[in-house]
Amino acid sequence: MRCGKIVCVGQNYRAHIKELKSEVPQEPVLFLKPSTALIGDGDTIVVPPNLGRVDYEVELAVIIDKKCKQVSAAEALSYVGSVAVFNDVTARDVQSVARKAGLPWSLAKGMDTFAPMSSTLQISQVSDLQDLHLELKLNGEVRQNGNTSMMIFPVEEIISYASRFMTLEPGDIIATGTPEGVGAIKDGDLIEAKIDGVGKMRNPVKVMS
Repeated sequence: MRCGKIVCVGQNYRAHIKELKSEVPQEPVLFLKPSTALIGDGDTIVVPPNLGRVDYEVELAVIIDKKCKQVSAAEALSYVGSVAVFNDVTARDVQSVARKAGLPWSLAKGMDTFAPMSSTLQISQVSDLQDLHLELKLNGEVRQNGNTSMMIFPVEEIISYASRFMTLEPGDIIATGTPEGVGAIKDGDLIEAKIDGVGKMRNPVKVMS
């Protein structure tokens, strides 16, 4: 699987911000994952050795289907062709060390296989992007359970904001943030993520030694 770029939104659910002991942002917090991080349903999340804690984060993703630059929130969704379930896999210890040092944390988010995404669904088949139930199970146990209505910045505002600074192109993915309940994964785990009315995916975990 390949795309142009993956634009992600951090800290977009208040309960998740609280569990990470962060502050509520005034504007969307954007970061990028490379296209080489993208994998699909059934593919293995491969964790390099000696990373420390690595977390799952279920999210709603929207996929851009036409060139998008400096668009208003009112017109933003007309640039979206489809939606999907996304897992923003994060090397949490790597991220924490970088944050404390005031350094970028792209490495913590951008490793190969750290962007599992389900098959896509046409946006026309989704009645309301801001009323979708997200769920993630780890080895059959529900760990994340939220709703997109809890977003601080709704999807159209995220697209509009991002398009002010970077051109969004067909195939670009925007991952819109995760609800509370993020947690660590280990070798042999099975992650099942779903969004009602959008899709689902299963990804096993392999930690390299």
